[in-house]
Amino acid sequence: MDHYDVIVIGCGASGYNTAIRASQLGFSVACVERGANVGGTGIRTGCMPSRLLLHTSEIYELTSKGTNAAFGIHDAATLDLAQMMAYKTATVERMSKTVHQLLRKHGVTLIYGNAQLAGAGTVIVGKTGGVTQMLCGTDIVIATGSEPTPLTLAPFDHRLILDSADALALERVPRHLAIVGAGAVGVEVGTIWRRLGARVTLIESRDRICHWLDRDVSAALARSLMHQGLDIRLSTDVVGVDRHIAGVGLQLRANDSPALTTLEVERVVVAIGRRPSTAGLNLASVGAQLESAGALPHPGSLFVCHGVWVVGDAAAGPMLMSKAEEEAIACAERIAGLPGFVNDSTIPYVLYTSPEVAVIGKTEAQLQATGATYKVGYCPLAVNARATITGTSEGFVKLLVDAQTSLIAGAHLVGPGAADLVSQVSVAMEASMICEDFARVCHPYPAWSEALRQAAMAAGGWMMHA
Repeated sequence: MDHYDVIVIGCGASGYNTAIRASQLGFSVACVERGANVGGTGIRTGCMPSRLLLHTSEIYELTSKGTNAAFGIHDAATLDLAQMMAYKTATVERMSKTVHQLLRKHGVTLIYGNAQLAGAGTVIVGKTGGVTQMLCGTDIVIATGSEPTPLTLAPFDHRLILDSADALALERVPRHLAIVGAGAVGVEVGTIWRRLGARVTLIESRDRICHWLDRDVSAALARSLMHQGLDIRLSTDVVGVDRHIAGVGLQLRANDSPALTTLEVERVVVAIGRRPSTAGLNLASVGAQLESAGALPHPGSLFVCHGVWVVGDAAAGPMLMSKAEEEAIACAERIAGLPGFVNDSTIPYVLYTSPEVAVIGKTEAQLQATGATYKVGYCPLAVNARATITGTSEGFVKLLVDAQTSLIAGAHLVGPGAADLVSQVSVAMEASMICEDFARVCHPYPAWSEALRQAAMAAGGWMMHA
């Protein structure tokens, strides 16, 4: 039996970051990965492939639709989807290789196979050919990530009924693509294939897309997506699925009507959410109890029981790579007896759509639910000098400021560079910077970040550019 101070099960973002930080703190570490390569959903089948295709599809759209004609740039583009996918695959493999190198650099032992707990401190790894390897560890970290949730009435067949990974690896542009679920995955996948020429229909059971967003943000994003040509069906459920030679027939029922309608599409992407990938770990052997959704609960400490910890998508809470890394660092430090912590209120959430969306902290609805008094600082991007240069008219920065403390309670950004700008708000929130001080920070000109300053000024009643 091989002994390690820390055994990490799963080598995605939460797993390899836990392993690396634990090694830095002087522990002997093994990381067990059940997939064919390291990186997890974030690098191999989710975040990175999606961002790559959003980037390349945006370039294609800009050059193929005469978008630059106003600048005196006339061009025409042709789509080589096979080359685009090859670029994506090569980049993903390069990133997986980087994770390998980092693990090796920090002395982490990488073991491939399916891990299963066998009581406190013991892990059995099943390998190909029926071979097993037994590991003994003082602390065990569950970092097994998550998996797409299927439709009950139409399981994934990876041909007509696709999951998010399938949707990022299509060999040709579908004629008509239906996406069930208009959350983060749905709107990003829909954006990619609409840009590349597909007809896209988003089907959402709730009354708005990306329902967790501030309502102003959700509405702005929906308007933009519809302007780009996406068909959005809200308050609509899929009640029947008929697979046939030509594609898929979806039976739909709108919440305000008993009548059924049929939508004929070539393929269907199911993006109704993800669930923790914790099945088969034999967690009962250490007395761990799963929540109904399959997540491992923890009282804010990441500690489960009997030397078992949980991080990333397997833990309760938002499924974000940024959260996974934060929890990974905190978990390793807590194992070492250090005060590792995760500030959930300053973890940003980004959608790489067009326009980009970035949020952090509370929404107006959340503040209203608690009875908190707050001020709103709002700056439309149209008044920004950089927006004038690029011809951008949509988007805004919206800051929510606690009226009692003047601390920033939340920020909601729509527009170019939102993913980068939100980090400035994160720093301000972590540093407990009052909004007046945030408004005094000088920015270069012309820059998107000036909109942050103007929004902070607006919260104080002295916005200067509008």
